[in-house]
Amino acid sequence: MQVNDDLRYVSRLTRSTLALILAGGRGSRLRQLTLWRAKPAVPFGGKFRIIDFPLSNCLNSGIRMIGVLTQYKAHSLIQHIQQGWSFLRGEFKEFIELLPAQQRIQDSWYSGTADAVYQNLDIIRTHKPDYVLILAGDHVYKMDYGPMIAHHVNSGADMTVGCIEVPLEMARAFGVISVDAVGRVTRFHEKPAEPEPIPGMQDTALASMGIYVFNTAFLYEQLIKDADSTYSTHDFGHDIIPNLIKKYRVYSYPFRSSNEGQQAYWRDVGTIDSFWEANLELIGVLPELNLYDDQWPIWTYQEQLPPAKFIFDDKDRRGMALDSMVSGGCLISGAIVRHSLLFSNVRIGSYTELKDVVALPNVRIGRNCRVTKAIIDKNCELPDDTVIGEDPDADAERFYVSPNGVVLVTPEMLGQEIHHVR
Repeated sequence: MQVNDDLRYVSRLTRSTLALILAGGRGSRLRQLTLWRAKPAVPFGGKFRIIDFPLSNCLNSGIRMIGVLTQYKAHSLIQHIQQGWSFLRGEFKEFIELLPAQQRIQDSWYSGTADAVYQNLDIIRTHKPDYVLILAGDHVYKMDYGPMIAHHVNSGADMTVGCIEVPLEMARAFGVISVDAVGRVTRFHEKPAEPEPIPGMQDTALASMGIYVFNTAFLYEQLIKDADSTYSTHDFGHDIIPNLIKKYRVYSYPFRSSNEGQQAYWRDVGTIDSFWEANLELIGVLPELNLYDDQWPIWTYQEQLPPAKFIFDDKDRRGMALDSMVSGGCLISGAIVRHSLLFSNVRIGSYTELKDVVALPNVRIGRNCRVTKAIIDKNCELPDDTVIGEDPDADAERFYVSPNGVVLVTPEMLGQEIHHVR
């Protein structure tokens, strides 16, 4: 009976929570992958986009009031949400609202994460939430937000910060948190040059996930105060959190899996290397991120495509994929695909070999090609006899080569001006 009471308690909290997903960032570290799309719109995992993960987490957590704040080159992101996430019913007070930067309050676009929320305060007020959950739209993970909101309420916090343990050498890219014995935040440094390790864990730091729970009235008060400050950059990490720690009750919420409290899966796929690695991790026998989990499905918009097809079974011309993931609409015609992830509608010609390749939707690869350790962007067409991933110097002359040797290929690099901006 106690479990049911707890579930009802959490469900009441999630029903009165408004989630705001910050999805306006470019994600410049992804290089040309975000030349024509915002980072949350980047495809991931064979059939999804990054934004699908926080959106799915909200729905699976029982949060049905959701706003998505957009800004940078948001067309594909908006189109994806309209096509795949329009099934909620407004008459039941459930919705996904798109909140583009539109100068509602002042003559400027969103100038920081806090300013993005501030410029939509009038819209937030119309929904009358008890709590506001603020999420980054560019991370890949599965998380039940209900226990975090319950933790926030039970601790009497004004604000709660979701956090995760990261290796110390990686912590420079995050907001780093220090906490006391009961989890109250005592220090917060945004992207410090010298991150502070967790006591007793000299190789590990406690990092912010960019997930915040606020009491709604408290959030209004702090955003208005921050907007009036001429010294603020209007950012949660740089300004809001550091200013709150001394005066108010700011608590941490460690994100752990339900299995014996182990560190949960969470990826910031913000670089070419991390994006490539996180996609290919999914091919493993038992990957940390389970996309086949019926209890926590990841929802998305999916085109109506035929099954993947493998053609020819001759000795030197066999269509096959080994240790790979292949999505709908793919056609492997007498080619060999090894340890690769093919998104929807990828076509590969005969006598071609792929290894360690992430091919985004609608890629066309000709005959007699060899492609290794590469990301091929959406709509690329590789001509016959193309070789990528064998000569770093030759690759660097045409494409982008990451510090770890991953080759990024985009249509523009191939001379294919699919966006027709001129």
